[in-house]
Parts: sequence; structure tokens; C-alpha cells
Amino acid sequence: MNFNLENNKVSISVKQFGAELSSFKSKDTDTEYLWQGNPDVWYGQSPILFPIVGTLNGDKYRVDGKEYVLHRHGIARKRDFELKEQTENSLTLTQSYNDESLKSYPYKYIFDICFALDGKKLTVTHTIKNADDKDMYFSIGGHPGFNCDIGDYLEFAENETLKCEKISTDALLDGKLYPTLVDEKVIEITEHIFDDDALILSGMKSDTVYLKSKKNSNAIKFNFGKAPYLGLWAKPGAPYVCIEPWYGINDNHEITPDFSMKRDIQKLAPGKEFVFVWSAEIEE
Repeated sequence: MNFNLENNKVSISVKQFGAELSSFKSKDTDTEYLWQGNPDVWYGQSPILFPIVGTLNGDKYRVDGKEYVLHRHGIARKRDFELKEQTENSLTLTQSYNDESLKSYPYKYIFDICFALDGKKLTVTHTIKNADDKDMYFSIGGHPGFNCDIGDYLEFAENETLKCEKISTDALLDGKLYPTLVDEKVIEITEHIFDDDALILSGMKSDTVYLKSKKNSNAIKFNFGKAPYLGLWAKPGAPYVCIEPWYGINDNHEITPDFSMKRDIQKLAPGKEFVFVWSAEIEE
């Protein structure tokens, strides 16, 4: 099942399963800007990453001495969301913990995602509430994939000198830093830029990056707010790029004694909320 929303400029569609954005289309030009998914390339389109980003070492972690198993990017994307509210310009979906989720993630959470339209701008607001009686630990991230061609490019709002990390063939961070930008704005999308998996960037001054076409003036203005990490990824040579703001990061080869000690883990007190927002605006 899909939920649909539109105004006089754009339309979107969101799957009930995983609250995954599945269309972001301009009415002015009848152009689809979101990757439409292809199981022979990448079946995803815009998965929600919660309560982990990336992969855990051995797909395992410990909470208060007990071991749990969580697979890549967590459980939210593998469960249904329900429609909580729909207005003229927005729709809000919600997912809550249940007995099954507690077996792999031992925290009681409520997760609302609001998709809102304003002109050609889509704003996606993720709200995590700790419904438990103890501190909750988690990571969260977005993973939208936008259509593009080889030779298109990403341009930051400001000149950047960034740290870049990469994931090795065993799905864990390799512990190295790779030069990416040095007082520059532009990353060109080449055929081989993602041969070694994602670029995991940090240290951004900008809160905005533009996905620009080499063929015309069309662009996506993507605002990632204060997310400490920005992942860039696609299957090598594929006609899309994922722009991924993350509050959290993939594991490396070190064993973390407790989930609360995981690198850049988020901590949320009982009854409190964590809000994470990204937006994408079509420029034509």
C-alpha cells in the first residue's frame, strides 16, 4: 500500500512498508526525481535507517550484558508504518515497538515520520520518542536515492575540507581516512567513484548540497541540517546517487562492550523526543 500527497507543483508517494519514499515528481516538467528501484541494481529507494546506521560488527551488540542481533540499517525499514494523520499538505506515518521488535531492540520507542510539501520542497521530519522507563540508545539516518547521470555533480553550499571514511569488503569501516575535498565545493559523480562503497563524509560547514545536472539547469537542493555524517553512495555506474544524512555510523573492527558506548550513538531520556529533518527541493 502507498500513501500519496500532492500540490500544484509536485507529487510524492510513500510506501506503508518501511515508510519509504517511492516517488518525488515535478508536475511542471513531468520529471521523476527519485530513483524508481531495480532489483537487478538496487531494489531500495529511500529506506529509513533506525535504530542503527550501516552494519554492526558481526550483526551483534550488547545491552546490559545481553546480546542482541540487528541486521544492516535496523528494523524500522522492515516493518509497516500506519497513517497517523493526513492534511492538505502533509502526511504523518507512525511505527511503535512491539513484542517482536523488543527481541532485537530492547527499547520501547514511538517513531513518527512527517512528509510535508511546500511548493517544490519536500521536508521529511523524523521524530523518535522514548516510551521506555530507561535511557534509550539509537542511531538514525536517511537514505534517499535521486536519479542522476554519470558526469552530474554534487556541489556544497560552501567550500569544504572534509574527512572521508570508507567501508571495507567485510562491511565494516576500514579505519582509514581518504582525501575528498580540500577547500572545494564539487564532487563529480564518475563511473568508479563508488567502486569501494560509500563515501562517509564528516566535518561539513555547509548544511546544504546541490545535485546538479551536466545537461540542463535542473537540480535538487538537499538540506541535511546538522547531521554529523553525510553518506554518498550508489552501485558503481548506476544512474542514481543516495544522499544520506546520518546521526550515527557503521561499526569498525573493534568490539564495543555495550551499545551505549558505540561511536556517535544517540542517547534519549525517558519521555523525551529526538527530531531529525532533511529536505529536498526541486529547482527547474
